[in-house]
Amino acid sequence: MKVLSSIVLLVLLANCCKSQVYYVQDMTTVQIAALDREKTVVLLPGGILEEHGPYLPSFCDGYVNQALTLAIANYIIKKPGWKALIFPIIPLGNGGANEIGRKYSFSGTYAVTQHTLRAILMDLSAELGDQGFKKIIVIHGHGAPNHNQAIDEACEFFRDSYKGWMINIINIAFTYSDEFRNESQQKEDGFTVHAGMQEQSVLYYLKPELAT
Repeated sequence: MKVLSSIVLLVLLANCCKSQVYYVQDMTTVQIAALDREKTVVLLPGGILEEHGPYLPSFCDGYVNQALTLAIANYIIKKPGWKALIFPIIPLGNGGANEIGRKYSFSGTYAVTQHTLRAILMDLSAELGDQGFKKIIVIHGHGAPNHNQAIDEACEFFRDSYKGWMINIINIAFTYSDEFRNESQQKEDGFTVHAGMQEQSVLYYLKPELAT
């Protein structure tokens, strides 16, 4: 029993000390209140549910944004004393790619209006501001103009109201050189803006279990 108790204690100590990356859904009110507001960056990941054709999942953007969120968090905590507070992903966005073809109802896309997205982020940022948080990063990469305008306006609201900063990381781009594609592959892929070779490659790198 003493050995078991010692092992449990060591595990608990390791979990307390191993990282300065926190997930708000796992924290108590006391733990959240104890965070240093001056050295805590709140990360708000998002991911629109949006059609990606017959071979990519509708949460493609979300998977990419989740990976970017963790990368940003790990970068933040490299600075001594700084912490990253990650929120659960917001699976809401505006302007699915199907709207480009004027298909406003399409399997796989479950979008909200621009005003709804803006209101959600404004309300959430106000809650954070009222609790003393001053630094927020929104990781909600998606190319629709109105989608990004909604995020930008929510960021402006937070900066004006709480005198902190709230940043919208837009148009997450994973670039690659054409030298990695032969001429026939470039022709087949065409002008990639959605669900093409680039996005498929990134997703399958992050989520290999989704590869067909």
